[in-house]
Amino acid sequence: MSHVPTTGLPLPGSNLDRLAHAQLARLTGGISPAALTMAFEDWLMHLSRNPAEQAELVRALAEALLQFPGHLLEGPRPPGTLGHDPFVPDRRFTHPGWQAWPFNLWSQSFLLTEAWWRKATTGVRGVSPHHENVVSFTIRQLLDLMSPANFPWTNPEVLERTVQSSGANLVQGLHNLIDDVQHRPSRSSPPGTQVFRPGHEVAVTPGQVIFRNHLIELIQYAPTGPKVRPEPVLIIPSWIMKYYILDLSPGNSLIRFLVDQGYTVFAISWANPGQQDRTLGMDDYLRLGVMDALDAVSSVLPGQGIHAAGYCLGGTLLAIAAAAMGRDGDERLASLTMLAAQTDFTEPGELALFIDDSQVSFLEDIMWDQGYLDTTQMAGAFQLLNSRDLVWSRLLKDYLMGERRPQNDLMAWNADGTRLPYRMHTEYLRRLFLDNDLASGRYPVGSLPVALTDITCPIFCVATLRDHVAPWRSVHKLHLLADVPVTFLLSSGGHNVGIVNPPGVPGRSFQVLTRPRDGRYFDPETWLKVAPIHDGSWWPEWTAWLDARSGRPTAPPPMGNAGTGCAPLCAAPGTYVLQT
Repeated sequence: MSHVPTTGLPLPGSNLDRLAHAQLARLTGGISPAALTMAFEDWLMHLSRNPAEQAELVRALAEALLQFPGHLLEGPRPPGTLGHDPFVPDRRFTHPGWQAWPFNLWSQSFLLTEAWWRKATTGVRGVSPHHENVVSFTIRQLLDLMSPANFPWTNPEVLERTVQSSGANLVQGLHNLIDDVQHRPSRSSPPGTQVFRPGHEVAVTPGQVIFRNHLIELIQYAPTGPKVRPEPVLIIPSWIMKYYILDLSPGNSLIRFLVDQGYTVFAISWANPGQQDRTLGMDDYLRLGVMDALDAVSSVLPGQGIHAAGYCLGGTLLAIAAAAMGRDGDERLASLTMLAAQTDFTEPGELALFIDDSQVSFLEDIMWDQGYLDTTQMAGAFQLLNSRDLVWSRLLKDYLMGERRPQNDLMAWNADGTRLPYRMHTEYLRRLFLDNDLASGRYPVGSLPVALTDITCPIFCVATLRDHVAPWRSVHKLHLLADVPVTFLLSSGGHNVGIVNPPGVPGRSFQVLTRPRDGRYFDPETWLKVAPIHDGSWWPEWTAWLDARSGRPTAPPPMGNAGTGCAPLCAAPGTYVLQT
């Protein structure tokens, strides 16, 4: 059933060049200097040849300088806003102390500077959209670095806490900083995450590993009732992180919820690849991952349709598999569920800032040198995308205020990263992000390309409203690519919290709308207006959808099938999830 991983990856270009680039990447944090240089040259070249835009920027600067004294003399205004500025209040300056002199001088001058640079780096005629986004993003990061909220002597909230605690906040903040610095070189878990251990506090849904190959362990979960639906659910998580994002603590576990709803659930646990796995490619993840898992599930439940669900990159891979199965007449899928997964990569959001030919070539040289992309290198990119919440907010709370946000199961999972093999990540970035081969009908499986129009089963597609990884408008493009009924659901929250969305949590909501096979297409903005809004978790909505496409409950299947090589090997969560 399993296959030998693909071997023999050509190494184009000079190895000396690659080695030099890999060493340079240690100094630049993995960012290509050439990519940044080209973006700023494009912006500066066009701005220098646009006299009207230059004049407008001079006028805007003069107006800001003239208005600045008036802003300071005006009465109290919403914290973090300018007197005549339409932008949303800035959460960095919400403390009342920012209204007093000299803190209002610093915050208002910073906000005026930020507004001017926003105007200077956007809308310059002739600049490519990608280069404009890179320049604007880079300038924003530099400005965020210089925010008066980041320094204890210019932040009234920090000064107030320092006086009240006689400096204990700074002492505790120093301890927090030392703890963080110490755990990074050893790659040990951040302080507080040790209380969330796979198999103990998280990933505790009972089950057995019934299949193992070089790349996956397949877990079959034990039923919690006397009867189950005849169609099983197979979950394909992303291999960028550990699978138990979908099996956190019992009250936060989507897998446990599905089992309790009367489904036989199988889940892939991916191996954590090392340097020896550098030649594993997307085709290996398809064959050793999705297809071997489908074969194993079919051996336990022969003849039954399978509800397959894929999360993030696992969802993209599942869509590829479903298209290939449709093309080849394989009818084992009863339904397809996509969780925050893209199939069209023309508008991947701010993640595209790190993906162009120059940047991908630079990443390839990093991965060529070490055989994989390290979890810390990926985490750095995601932190930059949401730096105010993930970097500067933490600087304020942890190191200046001396506070430690208590760790939870989701935060502990987020710190439990995995690596990405050199070949796989290169193919993923080039074929999907750069060339958009899947949406264009060029992605090869076997000797022929696949088309998403070949998918034959109904689709349940979940996107999340504040997703930095798979923006919901990008996920929505599946409507343009599939010829089957599509139920599209938009959940509140981000890429993780919007999916880990158990019932009973206040403040959660979702919108959902089904487009029949021959139904009318709604663009994203129209969809937002016409899709009904529901309070609460989307999980019951999904299981109701699955119920409508499943048979009557029956006796549970056996745990594995020894006769087909799928005998139970060990208890869940298995061994691969523990690899570091």
